[in-house]
Amino acid sequence: MIHKFKVKTSARSEMCDITREVQALVRENGAAEGVCHVFVPHTTCGLAVNENADPDVKRDIIAKLDDAVSEDFDYRHGEGNSPAHIKSVLVGPSLTVFIEDKTLQLGTWQGLYLCEYDGPRSREVWVKILKG
Repeated sequence: MIHKFKVKTSARSEMCDITREVQALVRENGAAEGVCHVFVPHTTCGLAVNENADPDVKRDIIAKLDDAVSEDFDYRHGEGNSPAHIKSVLVGPSLTVFIEDKTLQLGTWQGLYLCEYDGPRSREVWVKILKG
C-alpha cells in the first residue's frame, strides 16, 4: 500500500520538513522493523535528508543551488522553470530510510525534506513501508 500526503509550499524555493508526517505513517502502519521508501511524483521538486537543527543550513543549500543553477541562462524549455527541473535532478525524487523499533533510523541532526524549486505549489509525497 502506498500512503500519500500533501505538502503546501509557500515560496519559489524552500525545504519543508516532512519528518513528522513520515514518522507518523511508520507508527500507524505498525512497522516495528523494515524499510521506508519516500517518493515525490514531480519534476520540479525533490527529497533530501539533511540537518534539522539549524535553519541556516536550509538557507545555505537553497542559496548555493540557486547560485549553481542560475536563472541567467538561455534555457530552451518554454515554461521558464528549467532551473527547477535541473535542481530536482541533482537532489533526486526519492529516499530510503531504515525502520527499527517503529522509528525512522535517522542521525541525531537529520530530518527528511521536501525540496521545492518551483513553488508555491501543492505537492504530493508517497510513502511505501516494507515491514521486515
